[in-house]
Amino acid sequence: MALRPVPHLPNRASVRRAVRRSRTAPGTAKAMAGRQKEKVIPDEVHQNQILRELYLKELRTQKLYTQYHANPLRKARFLNLIHRAAHGPREKYAETQTESQEIGWDSEPLVNPERDDRRLNHFRVYNDITLYKAKMWSLGEDDRHK
Repeated sequence: MALRPVPHLPNRASVRRAVRRSRTAPGTAKAMAGRQKEKVIPDEVHQNQILRELYLKELRTQKLYTQYHANPLRKARFLNLIHRAAHGPREKYAETQTESQEIGWDSEPLVNPERDDRRLNHFRVYNDITLYKAKMWSLGEDDRHK
């Protein structure tokens, strides 16, 4: 099977002329004044030519920027924004901004956690009876018999 060469697409002016001709062909609404205007849909070739023209126009005017920098006139403000974004919410705001932030916002303990305060710290204390029972459990004595 031999490949046929792709025909060269016409320029913009010829595309516009062809579209105008297809819209104002004889027998349409402009030729017959008494009827309603019939909508003429350009064929697929014309639609592709119009789309191609639009794409080429977009590509001509499109610029791709890959190098970004801070505006020197607003550089101080930009740096302040970057540094502020690095802080946590407690450094940024005086109060919570959402209800979810209320959990853990005040992370300081309400009471000073002193280890000597017997009201808050209940350490395991070994007396004679507790030492005896701990020894029995370690030997395998079961407490269900008593």
